[in-house]
Amino acid sequence: MVIFRISLFKNKGARLGAGIVLLFISVGLFAPWLSPSDPLQIHMEHKLAIPSWQYPLGTDHLGRCVLSRLIYGTRTSLNDSFMVLIVVFAISIPVGLLAGYAGGKIDHLIMRIIDILLAFPSLILSLAITVMLGPSMKNLLIAFAAVWWTGYARVIRSMVLQIKESEYITAAKALGTSNLQIIFRHILLNAARPILVLASMEVGTIMLSIAGLSFLGLGAQPPTPEWGVMLNDSRAYIQTEPRLMLFPGMMIMLAVLGFNLLGEGLRQPERAFNSVVKWGARI
Repeated sequence: MVIFRISLFKNKGARLGAGIVLLFISVGLFAPWLSPSDPLQIHMEHKLAIPSWQYPLGTDHLGRCVLSRLIYGTRTSLNDSFMVLIVVFAISIPVGLLAGYAGGKIDHLIMRIIDILLAFPSLILSLAITVMLGPSMKNLLIAFAAVWWTGYARVIRSMVLQIKESEYITAAKALGTSNLQIIFRHILLNAARPILVLASMEVGTIMLSIAGLSFLGLGAQPPTPEWGVMLNDSRAYIQTEPRLMLFPGMMIMLAVLGFNLLGEGLRQPERAFNSVVKWGARI
């Protein structure tokens, strides 16, 4: 944790990214207190209203407060992105640890399964699974978790292969340390920092993908306040009311930028991680 704090203090981009991420998290946590009105409440008499004291960013085609929907959309987008990330790493970390540490036939079998799954474009496969299960945020999260763990498992396997050859691992084996102790006390702890850096950089990608599929109607469904849904709802008004697409688009851009800056800033002090990632991509 000390290394993470030092990295943030030294890197301006990381500090900016951390500030943006903390801002979005705070908005999501305190959404009920920050929202000026109910994001689901329809007021047809105020539809497409211009910004005012009552509606700081105006209203949409159903008279709903745009600012309130953006604020609650922050909570929805963050919750969904973090949920996908947790499930993906809950699958990829054990699989990557097993493949990298066990080696041999187990490693070969796992990697061939991953190669088969990686032969299909991740986004296309996620689309296919979502279409088969039916359009909903729950099914979209299942599709992402079922597909995206493969790439992370390969990277984690590469980290394990590198750490496993270290001298302190050899010394631990010579002292009679069990395999489980070596995996959890030595390998996993030493791989924790690169894994956290990778996770911080991928939140933005996951968030962008969720918003994109929600825009296509495969994720969150109306009237859920979600940025992709807001973009989809405002397509018909892009020429007359472009602000309806501008505001959710800016929220997506800022959130992705914040997580990318944070992840890039945390990655810089550890140059070795770059070579591990490239190695994992080749194997």
